[in-house]
Amino acid sequence: MNRILSAKWSDRLTILSEVEGLLKRYALTVCIICISAAMCVVSSEGAEQSNSIAHLRKQGGATQLIVDDKPFLILGGELGNSSTSSLEYMKPLWPKLVKLNLNTVLAPVYWDLIEPEEGKFNFTLVDGLIQDARHYNLRLVLLWFASWKNSMSCYAPVWVKTNQERFGRAQDKDGKGMEILSAFSSENRNADARAFTALMRHIREVDGQEHTIIMIQVENEIGMIPDARDHSIMANNLFNKPVPKELMDYLLHNKDTLIPEFSKVWKEAGLKTSGTWQEIFGKGLGTDEIFMAWHYARYVNWIVELGKAEYPLPMFVNAALIRPNYKPGQYPSAGPLPHLMDVWRAGAPLIDFLSPDIYFANFAEWCRKYHRSGNPLFIPEASRAEESAVNVLYAIGQHDAIGFCPFSIESIRDPENNPLTKSYEVLSQLAPLILENQGKDTMAGTLLDKDNQTQQIQLGNFMLNVCHDYTWVWSSGRRESKQWPRVGGILITVGPDEYVIAGTGIIVTFTPNSSPDSIAGIAGIQEGKYVDGRWLPGRWMNGDQSHQGRHLRIPADSFGIQRIKLYRYR
Repeated sequence: MNRILSAKWSDRLTILSEVEGLLKRYALTVCIICISAAMCVVSSEGAEQSNSIAHLRKQGGATQLIVDDKPFLILGGELGNSSTSSLEYMKPLWPKLVKLNLNTVLAPVYWDLIEPEEGKFNFTLVDGLIQDARHYNLRLVLLWFASWKNSMSCYAPVWVKTNQERFGRAQDKDGKGMEILSAFSSENRNADARAFTALMRHIREVDGQEHTIIMIQVENEIGMIPDARDHSIMANNLFNKPVPKELMDYLLHNKDTLIPEFSKVWKEAGLKTSGTWQEIFGKGLGTDEIFMAWHYARYVNWIVELGKAEYPLPMFVNAALIRPNYKPGQYPSAGPLPHLMDVWRAGAPLIDFLSPDIYFANFAEWCRKYHRSGNPLFIPEASRAEESAVNVLYAIGQHDAIGFCPFSIESIRDPENNPLTKSYEVLSQLAPLILENQGKDTMAGTLLDKDNQTQQIQLGNFMLNVCHDYTWVWSSGRRESKQWPRVGGILITVGPDEYVIAGTGIIVTFTPNSSPDSIAGIAGIQEGKYVDGRWLPGRWMNGDQSHQGRHLRIPADSFGIQRIKLYRYR
């Protein structure tokens, strides 16, 4: 221990590797925890969380991201995989990102470019990103493309890729190597951790005061494909051994609150409290996936633990989602998917949350699957199609989302007229009000289309009856259209009989809760905007715009904010 504490930071991970080589793999767990804790104490100057470093905080039932001591709503966009590999390429893109009304950019950083030679680090690209983001008053979330990116190991350095004897590959059922670093190789894990630790140390040194970087995504869309698990010799040996005590302890302690899909697997296999992976979870691809999820989680937790010891920004992992009826191995299996949340939580407790990359039409369903069991919703990747402008309203309004980020954001054409730009403008105005109401059951979101034309929302003293704009007979005669646009909004109660409603393509009527014989009347509707958190009223909407006091309407071809005051009569 004295040797570790007295060593330079650059030598500590090497020493840890030597220690690990003297002990059996699973006997090392307690030792690692003790050593890492000691390392944290020694490096307290760098790792201590001040009031101003970005961190997470609970407000009621919501988890908020705190930046510079204030709640922060990420209105973001993720750059394409290769965009940040060239600062020159990025130069003309920054003004475009500003025009889109972003406040945060998700930017990849690449292990192979940061550490082109083992032990020699180059942070030129990282420094350039930070400087340019500051110039345009944007925050950054860095994406660590290292051991895995979309399952594969394409961003591992060449000195890793070309030394298979030292840096083991995952193997398929026939024993052939795959373009995937093995999660069972301590050399792979330690090399990744050394680079990530160096990155986090550098971020602390260059950004520890200004806080341009506010979160870190560790790896990207981890998973096995086209096999459900690694079939290397070490993987096969561990697969036939008992399920680790740490995972079994977690299952027993959380037996009544496990994710239903995962709990069902354990129950159907007999709820055994000890045994091999197949004895605990049954035979089949599903057990292969659970086995891999555990080992991926342990691998990533090691990296996160050492990185946070240098600079403890919030850290998360993301998942590529499952297409309908796909089996493990047909999608990136064993990533932080909804049915594997408990495995990831047990194996990687230092990860702050698990996130979905949502490209499928059933957006609301995926939001619900990730916003449960205490997991806050953050969407680091999403389709940049027009419906993203509405999806973000739902995610934030209904699920208290930390943020939303369409992928390849720089590819959007004509940013001034893009629906996402207009939606982000509304959300920018509403951000203080949204953040004030998160976790308090005073806010809701709605998402409608031709298959889901209406929704009832209990909020405050009234039932809000929300309809798609096309259901109204006077809605430009488009009720018979084969395709209805996706529409939606955010609804917030700001007083006993008063609401702020924002979005596009929705009509809202109201029914009082307390008295079934009374009728809700509209005292007044104002269109307006928020400036620095203060409401500035515009048009008075009590005439044709409210159908002579019958409803509140925001047409499908516009984004807006309206404030409505209600009364009751008989």
